[in-house]
Amino acid sequence: MKIKWFGQSCFMVVAKNGTRILMDPYKDALGYKLPKELEAEIVTTSHEHSDHNCIQAVKGDFVHINKVDTFFEYGIEIKGVETFHDKVLGAKKGKNTIYNFNVDGINICHCGDLGHTLDSNIMKEIGNVDILLIPVGGGYTIDAFDAVKVMQQLKPIVIIPMHYRTKALGVLGFKFEKVDKFISASELPAREYAELELDSSNIKNYSGIAVLKYD
Repeated sequence: MKIKWFGQSCFMVVAKNGTRILMDPYKDALGYKLPKELEAEIVTTSHEHSDHNCIQAVKGDFVHINKVDTFFEYGIEIKGVETFHDKVLGAKKGKNTIYNFNVDGINICHCGDLGHTLDSNIMKEIGNVDILLIPVGGGYTIDAFDAVKVMQQLKPIVIIPMHYRTKALGVLGFKFEKVDKFISASELPAREYAELELDSSNIKNYSGIAVLKYD
């Protein structure tokens, strides 16, 4: 499979069979820009904020998943698990859905705008995680230190940080922490990639933190 980061919490995962999964597409107001001809077979949105739910940016027909349930589309099993955007059961920022995708025998967990660490029930619902896509920038989500706790709870092989300060965000970036804080707190090796291309036979070669570059 291939994993490409488009900035913020938006990723494209392409399965071995060519199925494209787009996660949390954003409205063009952040500083990041999505590709103009963006297509996917499956689009997931973790919650109803404009930097996570802009399905209008995606061309053609696709399956839109935006709720808690178990789905099976294009040979890919997807499980949505209810969480919250804050530490007070959604009272301030509402609910958030974590999705765990089984793609080519690998479990990819996208945390959306997770606002809290996990309890045992949520961990059990999520299940096994091989690749964790997790917010680390704080401000609107968990910060670097809570992200490390969630990472330790789910025990993934590969951790891909998201929702942190980059140059592309301009002045908006000052609302977030840099990825360096999370890397330091994690005490794990970190490497940069333009995109990830891996499978079940070589995933352990990418163990640790994979920082994906925004083009």
